[in-house]
Amino acid sequence: TSKPVALMLADMGVTKSHSRPHVSNDNPFSEPHFKTMKYRPDFPERFGSMEDGRAHCADFFRWYNTEHRHGGLGLVTPHDVHHGLAAARLEARDVVLAAAFAARPERFPAGAPSAGAVPSEVWINKPQQPSRTEETHQ
Repeated sequence: TSKPVALMLADMGVTKSHSRPHVSNDNPFSEPHFKTMKYRPDFPERFGSMEDGRAHCADFFRWYNTEHRHGGLGLVTPHDVHHGLAAARLEARDVVLAAAFAARPERFPAGAPSAGAVPSEVWINKPQQPSRTEETHQ
């Protein structure tokens, strides 16, 4: 017989959430993460066992963190950001983009392209900064 989902989640140490999509308490980091997982071509319709699911997730998380380039990170990997490699990757990309622009500037009507930058901060709910009035009264 099938184990109820709530019991299975409890066995795996997952806290059940009753939040709805697009409400303020959604986690904007985990939602696209799981969508990426579910829409990959190798995501199975069913897992044969808990071990199969864990093995699939282990492979997915390795790929997601070390190979998958994230749009919100300037198209570098979380591994690159975490280990301080992102700036060098973006500089190398800028060299390639500059060469492409020099060779065929007509292909870039908006001007020379840039690899961009990795965001310096990322927040789910950024703490509010005290206003100048509050700072002077402390």
